[in-house]
Amino acid sequence: MDEYKQVILIRTDLKMGTGKKCAQSCHASISSADLVRIKNKEAWKKWKNTGQKKVILRVSSMEELNEIVFKLEKNKIPFFLIRDAGLTQLAPGTTTALGIGPALSETLDKVTGDLKLL
Repeated sequence: MDEYKQVILIRTDLKMGTGKKCAQSCHASISSADLVRIKNKEAWKKWKNTGQKKVILRVSSMEELNEIVFKLEKNKIPFFLIRDAGLTQLAPGTTTALGIGPALSETLDKVTGDLKLL
């Protein structure tokens, strides 16, 4: 059976507090899942009905995040970039996180498989 998951990337260069990282991860998860629910309902349903697997990984810079976005676009993998409102720790518009999928695990691993866990 095919395995589906969602991958969430958090920028570690921003030195966000733990609560902030958690909130940004949640924003990324929900926003990306909503996108997939509209664009690929079948993949979303399979993910939703098999435990909603999520993996949170780290990226060390905006440049690294941009490289991943480029690969996602090239491979037509759905994603959602999170930009902070700037109400607490960061300047408004700062990109903090990236939600990817849900999609087939093997598809996501081709792009994010080398990254480290948060």
